[in-house]
Amino acid sequence: MASDGSNQEAIENTKQQIRGLVSEIAQLSKSELEPGEFYSAFMQKIVSALAAHGGAVWNLSADGDASVVYQINIEAGLLDSDSEDTARHTKLLRVIAHSNEAQLIPPNSGFGEDGSVGNPTDHLLVLAPLAGDQGVEAVVEIFQRPNAQPATQRGYLRFLVQMCELAAEWVKSQKLRQFSDRHSLWAQADQFSRLVHHNLDLRETAFTIANEGRRLIGCDRVSVALRKGSKCRVEAVSGQDTVERRSNAVTLLSTLATRVMKSGEALWYDGNTEDLPPQIESVLDEYVDESYTRMMAVLPLKRPETKADAARDPSEVDPNETKKREEYIGVLIIEQIETNLPRSIVDPRVDLVYEHCCRAVANSQEFNNLFLMPVWRTIGRTAWIIRARALPKTIAITSLVLAILFVFMFVQVDFSVEAEGVLQPVDRHDIFVPANGIVTEMNIQDQQLVRQGDLLVKLEDPDLLIEKRRVEGQLEETKDQLSNARRAQFQVGLSPADKIRVSGQVQQLVLRRETLNEELAIIQKKEQLLEIKSPADGQVVLQWDVEKTLLHRPVAIGQVVMTVVEIGEEKQWELELSLPERRLGHIAEYREATGTKEHLVEYVLAMNPEHVFEGRVLEIGQSTQVEGEDGTTVPVLVKIDQTELKSVLAGDLRPGTTVTGDIHCGRASLGYAWFHEAIQWVQYNLLF
Repeated sequence: MASDGSNQEAIENTKQQIRGLVSEIAQLSKSELEPGEFYSAFMQKIVSALAAHGGAVWNLSADGDASVVYQINIEAGLLDSDSEDTARHTKLLRVIAHSNEAQLIPPNSGFGEDGSVGNPTDHLLVLAPLAGDQGVEAVVEIFQRPNAQPATQRGYLRFLVQMCELAAEWVKSQKLRQFSDRHSLWAQADQFSRLVHHNLDLRETAFTIANEGRRLIGCDRVSVALRKGSKCRVEAVSGQDTVERRSNAVTLLSTLATRVMKSGEALWYDGNTEDLPPQIESVLDEYVDESYTRMMAVLPLKRPETKADAARDPSEVDPNETKKREEYIGVLIIEQIETNLPRSIVDPRVDLVYEHCCRAVANSQEFNNLFLMPVWRTIGRTAWIIRARALPKTIAITSLVLAILFVFMFVQVDFSVEAEGVLQPVDRHDIFVPANGIVTEMNIQDQQLVRQGDLLVKLEDPDLLIEKRRVEGQLEETKDQLSNARRAQFQVGLSPADKIRVSGQVQQLVLRRETLNEELAIIQKKEQLLEIKSPADGQVVLQWDVEKTLLHRPVAIGQVVMTVVEIGEEKQWELELSLPERRLGHIAEYREATGTKEHLVEYVLAMNPEHVFEGRVLEIGQSTQVEGEDGTTVPVLVKIDQTELKSVLAGDLRPGTTVTGDIHCGRASLGYAWFHEAIQWVQYNLLF
């Protein structure tokens, strides 16, 4: 009884395992696995459920040839295409597929004429067709032990048939996915062809090919290089609005495209460069190191043959025309960096993109190479202005533009050139630093009245003070030595030789004393230079906050620290303008045309812009100087009306007041008077 209980429990466990495997196969049939993954899991579970020796899934072609999709422990003899056993086994698979019925085939059995169809193995073959919507898709074969009971063998067959029915659901869903993918691909291809041929602009066509071609192929990057003379230049890269041609990657890609185009053969790179020409291999290696490309296709774009060319007799075709038709017009580059699509998927999509690319680029080049195409395109875009509805507006706008041009060209106005400057008293004195030193004292303030000889600034030169003390010390020492030498000269009992020696010392000391006195006098003159005094009666003009910028600060010889201007009712003022050199030609033309050197000058003061003053050009400098934003300038001295200036400004007239002046240069057209600067710039920078 115990034994019967154990057997019953073992049978239940086996049934539970089989039910579990059946459930797993049912779930597997609803998955979206690829064929290789599905058949692997499917056969492993069936072989495990039946405790079989092995199994295989066979695919039969239209010609009746059998190929293994997946196998477990298959005998090597069944894979030998030249053996007689393989032929018998293949015919057996054809019978199962043709009859669409499952069968049990005993080991080493056969049927048909001379046993040409049969089982050449030592296993029991459990065969079942795997059917789809359009017939048998494959044959599932199980290698089972031959010594099982007939009822058990029939159970093997029923189980395999049921599993094949479950797998048929996966086959149907797989076919639907393939149809859906194919429909989606054709939809993408249709959209790609419409977009590529939509525009005849060469650059836009290249960008459309790059971006839409990448979506259709499913790769990481597509680039288009167009022929420019004997070289190729990258015009478009997918995912990029502009192409930076100075980058290393684009430069190497252009070089690679040029060399592949000259070779005339397509380049397919998958990591191996051994069979490539050296000139292509070297550039390809550099580009792969720069871009990390895993797979790459570089396809020369060949000018397509038209229907008219195809219909012509080859003997009547000019060789030059043939060469032109066969020339390469660019290169299409496809790259896989992260993706790894197989060639079986990539090739048909690349062929589709390549064909459309050749025709689209050739058509765009033919269109853009038409004579004066930019002009015709512009005319075509502006043709709306002469249509009936827009014609009145066009006439009105054209009339207005012509009227404005007439006014600009024929209406004469006063012409003048502008110059910036300052208003200064005629009698003024710039105070220069006569010696290097440090400012220790400033006895004046801005706008302070001073008299001639008044101390303005006091300097101190530490080096000069040290030098003075050194000379004074040497002078005192020399005087003491001279006194001692003279006393020694009159001592009693000196020999004639000693008297001569002492006399020589006295002469040397006298000469040294005179030299030191001269040095001391020079130092005293230098000390006098450290006191800067006013050269005339007048008013001090200082820079803003000059005490902080000068006091206790070192100054150098020639530095201007302030200005003293002579003031009074009888004192004269003058206007100094800085005329940009580019405007000097207008003055020269006016002088040559009129024969006069006088120019009316109208100017306004920055402090009083509402009143316009007049003056006359007194002198134009012969040298130029560089000043700020105006660049090279020419000084112009203007004589002004003192009475008008002083009556308007009264006591507000200050030296250095900023002035803007217009120098009269005759009359000119309104357009030239307003835009002479722009006209001169065009003549100098564009037309020269």
